[in-house]
Amino acid sequence: MIAALGLLIGIIAGLVFAPDVPLSLQNYLPIAVVAALDAVFGGLRAYLDGIFDDKVFVVSFVSNVVIAAAIVYLGDQLGVGSQLTTGVVVVLGIRIFSNVAAIRRHVFHA
Repeated sequence: MIAALGLLIGIIAGLVFAPDVPLSLQNYLPIAVVAALDAVFGGLRAYLDGIFDDKVFVVSFVSNVVIAAAIVYLGDQLGVGSQLTTGVVVVLGIRIFSNVAAIRRHVFHA
């Protein structure tokens, strides 16, 4: 319940204040969002499996975002940022779809 309330407050604050993302960070925002979504769907799957741990979720959430951003930053420094960005999105996308499939099986008892 607290997490849902925090999400709602965050969405409302984002809509009210409409923060601007600095130009230097705009390449990293989509990657951070995809990495965060991976952690959220993984946490939901763990909750449905009965193995959710809030400490593991927070560490997973933060580490996913930091590692994904670091990979993209390294790619930018090497001159292959778009290729590594695509790689990160593909890998995290596969994980997200895998978690959503498991959540769907839980919800529909398939």
